[in-house]
Amino acid sequence: MASATADFGIDVFARYKPVTLDPANPKLSEQQKSDLLSNISLLRDTIVYFTSSGAARGVSGHTGGPYDTIPEVCILEAFFQHSSDKFLPIVYDEAGHRVATQYLLSALHKHIPFEHLLHYREANSKLPGHPELGLTPGVAFSSGRLGHMWAFLNGVCLAYPEKTVFMLGSDGSQQEGDNAEAARLAVAKDLNIKILVDDNNVTIAGHPSDYLKGYSLVSTLEGHGLKVFEAAGEDIDQLYASICSAVTHKGPAAVVCKRKMAPGIKGLEGSTHAHDVIPVKIATQYLEERGYTEAVEKLKAITPNSLAYLYSGSSKDKYANRIIFGEAVVKVLEPLSKEEAKEKVLVIDSDLEGSTGLSVIHKNRPEVFLSSGIMERGNFSAAAGFGSVKGKVGIFSTFSAFAEMIISEITMARLNYANVLCHFSHSGVDDMADNTCHFGVNTFFADNALIDGDTTRLYFPADANQMRATVSKVFWDEGIRLIISTRAKVPLILKENTEEPFYGEGYEFPPSKDEFIRVGSAGYVVAFGEMVYRAVDAVDRLRSGGVDVGLVNKSTLNVVDEDAIRKYGSSPFVLVLESLNQKTGLGSKMGTWLLERQLTPKYKYIGTTKEGCGGLGEQIFHQGLDPQSVIKAIRSLQ
Repeated sequence: MASATADFGIDVFARYKPVTLDPANPKLSEQQKSDLLSNISLLRDTIVYFTSSGAARGVSGHTGGPYDTIPEVCILEAFFQHSSDKFLPIVYDEAGHRVATQYLLSALHKHIPFEHLLHYREANSKLPGHPELGLTPGVAFSSGRLGHMWAFLNGVCLAYPEKTVFMLGSDGSQQEGDNAEAARLAVAKDLNIKILVDDNNVTIAGHPSDYLKGYSLVSTLEGHGLKVFEAAGEDIDQLYASICSAVTHKGPAAVVCKRKMAPGIKGLEGSTHAHDVIPVKIATQYLEERGYTEAVEKLKAITPNSLAYLYSGSSKDKYANRIIFGEAVVKVLEPLSKEEAKEKVLVIDSDLEGSTGLSVIHKNRPEVFLSSGIMERGNFSAAAGFGSVKGKVGIFSTFSAFAEMIISEITMARLNYANVLCHFSHSGVDDMADNTCHFGVNTFFADNALIDGDTTRLYFPADANQMRATVSKVFWDEGIRLIISTRAKVPLILKENTEEPFYGEGYEFPPSKDEFIRVGSAGYVVAFGEMVYRAVDAVDRLRSGGVDVGLVNKSTLNVVDEDAIRKYGSSPFVLVLESLNQKTGLGSKMGTWLLERQLTPKYKYIGTTKEGCGGLGEQIFHQGLDPQSVIKAIRSLQ
């Protein structure tokens, strides 16, 4: 008789074997070992299958991490089956991108149907790229950003002093400074927390053994005072015995599980590519070799989602400004010899070089490049320290969401008159399948200096041509400069009723000046970054219908252009359009700026207000930032 998962493509319930294990007995029986290995194989196959649906649908994802840690998950599930009194039965994970583990457990515990897993990371599926408490049935925690969970779980341990708390860790997550503080508190207060670390020597941009020579998980954790056990992650007897030893040890303990990433997956094992989602071709081969014919057919039937909307006022071709940033830096460095460049410029990466454009610099100007780990606070400060020496510039880059992590370090850099060029990519919500915890919406937090003498600047170019011009113009400026981009590609802004780029040949970026993309008399939309081309579409549609709306590109976010604000502030209305947090973004400041100058147009601002819906471009529509929503907002001001 077929079980409830027969239509999924892998009949998980028919094959899964409940196992009960008591950590007081560190030796597996032959039956327990057989059942564990069977479950590990089954659940790894399931991870490969449903995460590859993200690749097929075009929403990406992560396969290697959750695939790796299935042995640990199966052992913990067996512990929880043994006793709900001794253990808090939640498989906490400090690496939120391994969310497939949580979705798999939700399905295994019958909170969601297995068939729903094939909508992994799809918009409105409630299966976003990181676990979010209250969104997905069965998910018991929000992971937040990488390496933030242990400190939080110390508090959980204090709330449940009679229970053992488990956390899955990773060699990447453990690089974050939060974990050092968390370890010290756990040891000092003898908390009953057990950390199971997947030490696969792979992160997004490389291998920790290469870019962090001398970094040892075992030595680091032991140095904090934890009892540490080492195990071969693919040796189930050794792994189980080590976890048992950690559990029976009084106080905090860690098991460092050594393995290659994605063991057993041909074409991915040990590779940095295994960190991301498994390609459909490799997944198909993997599943076919294991006899999952139905799963393969279902996988092949999945196609990418499409958001069909023809934008006016911008080019058909789109460009990745986050990559253009790296190209623009290389262009600035062209006149410098290797020796001159190395003396004047230092580029520090935080394991995101491929995502933030720094890989272009790494490839073309390796003499200025420094590969580092997932240590945003320390890396930013190192760049700032280099840039504190007159004539030198430190370059730092990470995701915009992580700007929140380095606010104190920015203040430190400012107090030391450091010259730092920061590239914060993945701003706003566009294309952000990782969802709410990765929304880069609080960039204005970095604009926290006193007004007196402040040279901090926030720049958000609207297209590739303006990005190149911005980097060229401000590269050697003094102070802290943030250049911001999105994960999503953006088109070129065009002059009205032409195919000519607005930022064409000969354009020079004017820092601290606003630019009138369209001049109007009925009122103005003020936008920046990836919202400009959407605003152009909305404005041009209204203009073609006889509503003379203007558009301003405010690419310097935190400086008032007195001439421009008097022009658009004297019009009938001002609408600020942004994908930053509506509570902390430009719109929250613009109204004050207008009133301070006795300018009283009708005023409205729209930005990001909701938790994410998953998916890619759907996030813009979900937040009400699409052109039709902009048109509706404009009409409300008329």
